[in-house]
Amino acid sequence: MELDQRLAALETRLGRLEQLLGSVADKLERSSIDADAAKASIQAWVTEYVSVRLQQLVPETCEHEPEPGKPAEGPLLPGTRIRCTDEVMHRLGRIPIPFVRQMVTQKVAETAKAEGVAVVDVPFFERAATF
Repeated sequence: MELDQRLAALETRLGRLEQLLGSVADKLERSSIDADAAKASIQAWVTEYVSVRLQQLVPETCEHEPEPGKPAEGPLLPGTRIRCTDEVMHRLGRIPIPFVRQMVTQKVAETAKAEGVAVVDVPFFERAATF
């Protein structure tokens, strides 16, 4: 008799376990993750975060007008052939995370090429570095 009772209790427990697994499977099927939406959400968050950090790290400074007739001089944006001002290099150097600094540099360089800008100055940098 004791063996029959133990088997009945085990069958009851297995039945409950089967129900629980079924409900978990149903919930997983109903809450399928949209990978594209998750990716877009993460990209939006990173863009917002980088924009906020850039605004904190690159405060407004006084700007000097370039001398008329002076040829385009200055350092190159890292990894590009695009000239920039020393102030732009200083601002890039103040971005503490290397991959973010590289991402910003690439974005500014692409925008400068697209718009035909010879020398990247601070106003252009601030506009182009915003994602």
